[in-house]
Amino acid sequence: MNLVCDIGNTHIALGFFKKKRLVLKTKLETPKAAQFETFLKNTLSSKNIAFPRIRAGIICSVVPALNKKIKNALSSLTDKPVYLLGKDLTVPIKNLYAKPGQVGQDRLICAYMASLLYGAPAITVDLGTAITFDLVSENREYLGGVILPGLHLSLAALHQNTALLPGIKLEHPETIIGRDTRQSMLSGITFGFGSLIDGLADKLKKRLGAKTKVIACGGDALFIKPYCKKIDYFAPDLILIGLSKLLNDKLCG
Repeated sequence: MNLVCDIGNTHIALGFFKKKRLVLKTKLETPKAAQFETFLKNTLSSKNIAFPRIRAGIICSVVPALNKKIKNALSSLTDKPVYLLGKDLTVPIKNLYAKPGQVGQDRLICAYMASLLYGAPAITVDLGTAITFDLVSENREYLGGVILPGLHLSLAALHQNTALLPGIKLEHPETIIGRDTRQSMLSGITFGFGSLIDGLADKLKKRLGAKTKVIACGGDALFIKPYCKKIDYFAPDLILIGLSKLLNDKLCG
C-alpha cells in the first residue's frame, strides 16, 4: 500500500492506494497541521492499517513551511522512503512557463495526469482555495493557465470586506433568484462561478482546438458540477491519483 499526501492551503489530504486503487481518503484542515502526526496515527489505527504494510509515501505541497514537518512526521513512522514532489521527484511534463519554478507542483501533476487519462490537448480546472485552469498542448507540454479565487475564498471575502454581508457557509441555493441576502450570495457564488468556468473553458478551448477535453478536479469539483455545462470529466481525486502513479513509477523503475 502507498500513502500519498497533498498539502493544500485549506486541507492536507491523504490517500491510501492499494496498487492503483484508492482505498481510503481523509483530510485534516491545514491550520491544524500541528496535529498531523496524531491525526495520521489515529487514522491508521481506526482503519487497522500498519505502517509495515505501507510501501512508500509521496508529498505534493503548496505550503512550503509545512514540507519538512509533514515529511518528518511520515518518515518518523516508517523506514520506507517518503518523496517530496519537486525535490525528490519531478513531474515528467515539459514546462513552458516563462519561469518554470513558479508553477505549483499541484498544477503540474493535474496537467500531466489529465493528459494521460483523457488525452491531449487538455484543460484542467482545479477547484480548491484558488481555482486554477491549466493547459496541456497536443504534444503534452504544460503551457500555463489562469488563477482566480476559489468559491470559499470568494464567499469569505464578501463578508470580510463589506459592512452588511454576513458570513455564511457554502451551500446550494434554492434558486438562481435570491429572495434574501444569504440566498443572493449563494446564487452569485454558484451560478456566477459556473458561468465563469464555462466562459473561460470556451475561450481557452479556442486556443487549443475543438478536440480539447476539460477536466474538473479538486475539493469543490463535484459541488460546482450542477452549474457547469462545459466540463467533460469530473475527477476530484486527480492529484492523489497522479501522485500514486508517480510513486509507482519510481518504485517500479
